[in-house]
Amino acid sequence: MADANSPLQRLSALGQSVWVDFLSRESIRGGHLQELIDDYSVVGATSNPTIFQKAMGSGEVYDEQINELAGDGKDVAETFWALAQQDIAEACDVFRSVWDGGQGRDGYVSLEVDPRLAYDTLETYREAMRIHNEVDRPNLMVKIPATRPGLAAIEDVIAKGRSINVTLIFSLRRYAEVAESYIRGLERLVAEGGDPSTVASVASFFVSRIDTEGDKRLDLIGGVETLKGHLAIANARLAYDHYLEAFAGPRWEYLAGKGATPQRVLWASTSTKNPDYKDTMYVEELIGPDTVNTMPEETIKAFKDHGSPEPRLRSGMLQARDLLEELRAAGVDYDDLTDTLEREGVEKFADSFDELMGVLEGKRKALAPA
Repeated sequence: MADANSPLQRLSALGQSVWVDFLSRESIRGGHLQELIDDYSVVGATSNPTIFQKAMGSGEVYDEQINELAGDGKDVAETFWALAQQDIAEACDVFRSVWDGGQGRDGYVSLEVDPRLAYDTLETYREAMRIHNEVDRPNLMVKIPATRPGLAAIEDVIAKGRSINVTLIFSLRRYAEVAESYIRGLERLVAEGGDPSTVASVASFFVSRIDTEGDKRLDLIGGVETLKGHLAIANARLAYDHYLEAFAGPRWEYLAGKGATPQRVLWASTSTKNPDYKDTMYVEELIGPDTVNTMPEETIKAFKDHGSPEPRLRSGMLQARDLLEELRAAGVDYDDLTDTLEREGVEKFADSFDELMGVLEGKRKALAPA
C-alpha cells in the first residue's frame, strides 16, 4: 500500500488528485493499473489518440479481438472503437471503488471523441453521446477538444447530464469560455429538471507545451533568457485564479445548492520537455486544492521519488500577470502562441488517429486467414 508520508500521498492531502496519462489493455488486465492505484495514489486515468496508437500498435494483446471483429465484418474505425471502448469500460471498472468511495469526485477514466470532428459541433455532440451510451459507466468522462465549435457541444452534453473532460485548453480566454459552457450546461440541466449532482467535469489546461512554444519564440527574439521556462506556470496560475472567480458568487451558489460540483482544473502535459528543467517542475509549482494533475507514469514515479509537495499554486499571482506583460513587451504574441498550440494540438491527435487506423488495418490484414 502507499506510504502515508510519500510525496504523492502528501500531494493528495493538499487537495490535488493524481491521474495517470496512459492506458493499455496490458496494464488494465495485468494488474499494473491496480498497482498504480494501490502504491502511487492514482485516482483516475486519461487517454487520447496518441496513447491508443502506442498501446494498440505494439504487442499481441489486441490481436484476438481484432480478428473477431474482422470476421464480423467490422471496418477499421468500428474495430478501433470496439477495442477502445472495451479498454475504457474495463478501466472504469478498476477505478469504480475509487469513484464510489469518493462520492464521484475521482475514479474517472477519459475517452476522447474522434479528433477529426474537432470543428464540427453537431457531430462532436453526437459522438460524445454515443460513447457515453455504449461504454455505459458512471465514471466515464468523454473528452471534447476546447475548439470554438467544441464549446457548444460541451454545453449541450453537460445539459444532457453527461460528464465531460474538456481537453486542449491553452489560453486564458478559452479557459474562461470553457467554464462558462459548463455552467450554462448545468443551468439548462437544472431548468429541465435534471440532477446536476450526477455530472462531473474537468478542464484540461495544457502546461509544458506552452513553455516549449514560448521558449522557441524567445530564442528567435534573443536576449531574453530570464523569461524562458516561466510562461506555462504563470498561465496556469492565472487560469486557477479565474476558476476561483467562476465557481463562486450567487450564480454558482444556486447551482451548488442543487448539487452541482465545480469543474476542476486539470493540469495536462505535465512532463518536462526541456532536459534543463526539473522533471517534477510542472507538478511542484501547480499544487493547490480542488485540482487534478494527469501525469505520465515516469513523472508520477519521479514525484514519488523526489517531489516536494507544497501548496505553491496561488503564490506568485501578481508576478504571473507581470510576466505576461513582459513577454508581450519582448515581442511574444500570446494570442498567436496559444492559437497555434490549439490548432497543432488538434492536428497532432487527428494525425495519431489516422496513423492508428493504418496500424489497425495492417494488423487486420496480417491476421486474416490466407
